[in-house]
Amino acid sequence: MNREFSLTPIFLCLAVLLGACSPGEKAPGATGAGMPPPEVDVMTVDKGRATVTADLPGRLQAYRTAQIRARIEGVVEKRLFVEGSDIKAGTLLFRIDARTYKTAVDSARADVAVAKLTVDRYKPLLELKAVSQQEYDVALAKLKQAEALQSKAELDFENASVPAPISGRIGRALVTEGALVGKGEATPLATIEQIDPIYANFTQSTGELLRLRQALGAGSLKRSASARVELVLEDGSLYPLPGKLLFADLAVDPNTGAVSLRAEFPNPQRELLPGMFARIRFPQAEAGDVIRVPQRAVQANADGQYVLAVDAESKVAFLPVRTAGMSGSDWIVSGGLKGGERIVVNGLQKARPGAVVKPVSWPPQPAASATEKKAN
Repeated sequence: MNREFSLTPIFLCLAVLLGACSPGEKAPGATGAGMPPPEVDVMTVDKGRATVTADLPGRLQAYRTAQIRARIEGVVEKRLFVEGSDIKAGTLLFRIDARTYKTAVDSARADVAVAKLTVDRYKPLLELKAVSQQEYDVALAKLKQAEALQSKAELDFENASVPAPISGRIGRALVTEGALVGKGEATPLATIEQIDPIYANFTQSTGELLRLRQALGAGSLKRSASARVELVLEDGSLYPLPGKLLFADLAVDPNTGAVSLRAEFPNPQRELLPGMFARIRFPQAEAGDVIRVPQRAVQANADGQYVLAVDAESKVAFLPVRTAGMSGSDWIVSGGLKGGERIVVNGLQKARPGAVVKPVSWPPQPAASATEKKAN
């Protein structure tokens, strides 16, 4: 077979395919000049007032905690509550076998009756000098002793029924029916925690406090009059109900070099539980003529922090910045931006310095209502 003749159809097919493509186009599957620029969300930064806030880690703590203990020795007859439920103060929680204590009460009452009868009989005889003053005093002392023993017996009998000292949520029972409690010690039975409201305990380093005081002293910041604080949960979401700052310790913990603070938050739905980790966001000072940018717009590399800006030709530019604390979820920018720049907020992975992008205003403007459209 002629080799040259067999290759001719292949060259003809290639020529047809290449001819089908125009000079400015690429073969199917190629990328580049025909792709539209990627969309990115941008915002125009501007100067204004901002509240300087601090986000500090902390733990939640119950408003009040009561550990229920056995006050007498005996065998637990019954648990009278549902574990994990909300209970009211005075609700009976446990019943301890009280038969021995009931017998002691009856015996003590009988002793009091006998002692009282003796005193009543000696009293008129004392006036007649039929008994001595000493005999009457001994009888009266025995009556008081019998009454004291009666009070103790009645108290022990009362303690056989264990009530809730406070309202709150009760945890699991620490003993079961049939357990011997109170023998030689006050046996723990259960724990009640009042969690509405709930405390948030957190600390702030003395270095941060000193920097804040220096800024306040220099006049660059003004002291915030607000005591309102916010709670940022472990998943990053913001707890909807604000709290209030209660106090800050006047002494520094020598072990941590920090000052302890406490805030209080309402917890009507019992969403917050003691022991949960959270970040407490509270106002520290007021700053004027500053620039705020969303936290996600600020990136960092080995040289420091930076933002990506979009110029008038829709090209991305790299701008180094400096930050000076937070204002809520935003950074306060202390250097690198003058105001009026358009910076990328969303779509940072699609924006590269020097690349052309399609900027979209952020946050998006709300759509006009039907009434507004008709008026226009």
